[in-house]
Amino acid sequence: MWEKVQETVSFIKEKTNFTPEFGVILGSGLGDFTNDITIEHVLPYTEIPHFPISTVQGHKGALVFGTIQGKKVVAMQGRFHFYEGYDMKQVTFPVRVMKFLGIQKLIVSNASGGVNPAYKVGDIVVITDHINMLPEHPLRGQNDERFGPRFVNMSEPYSTALINKALELATQLKIELKSGVYLALQGPTFETLAEYKMVKAIGADCVGMSTVPEVIIARHMDLECFGISVITDMGDKENIENVNHQEVLEAAKKAEPKVRELIKNLIIYS
Repeated sequence: MWEKVQETVSFIKEKTNFTPEFGVILGSGLGDFTNDITIEHVLPYTEIPHFPISTVQGHKGALVFGTIQGKKVVAMQGRFHFYEGYDMKQVTFPVRVMKFLGIQKLIVSNASGGVNPAYKVGDIVVITDHINMLPEHPLRGQNDERFGPRFVNMSEPYSTALINKALELATQLKIELKSGVYLALQGPTFETLAEYKMVKAIGADCVGMSTVPEVIIARHMDLECFGISVITDMGDKENIENVNHQEVLEAAKKAEPKVRELIKNLIIYS
């Protein structure tokens, strides 16, 4: 893994000569955040050594390098999921690469199903913590100390400082934010009503199929993380029949302008 990461980093540095401070992973329907970036380089995943290829509708599949008011950013247009057939080391490989390109902070976004009755479709949720119920852990196997320690302290997976800054900015921008715990399941099926009830019963507010592996790997390498989730469907008896991927993309698209504004300002003022 170490050698593959370094080969990929060397290739990207040779192509871009760019050292980003922020890494951003753009989830379903949120890929247009790149319109807020003054773009300097775009590298399709297909051209990057050792990179997987995104197979999900709504994930464009490119690394975008550029600046937002002078802050250097690399954005992933499309992430990788365990349900696509990749193992967790492949799913999280880009986070390793972004760390060694120079990022200090990782911002992740996703679309998720809400189980908190205070949520509604279109709500933007700041992730305060997570529950990992994916069947493979991204740190399973031999640990390479060059990346990070064998046993990772997960007492603060999402940076309290970044969360507080986002809440402060949201007030100024008049963007309503919710907060909550995100639970990760394997997918690709949407949850059954019984599974949604389980998610709520064990202490989560929303559920999805991504994000948690990326955050674990980021924390393994001591990166600060900020996570945001758009509620694209509600996992209750009244709404469960309407859940499909197209509805998810459309709901995420409606929330996108506010998410973009928040993430842009978080980058500028962090």
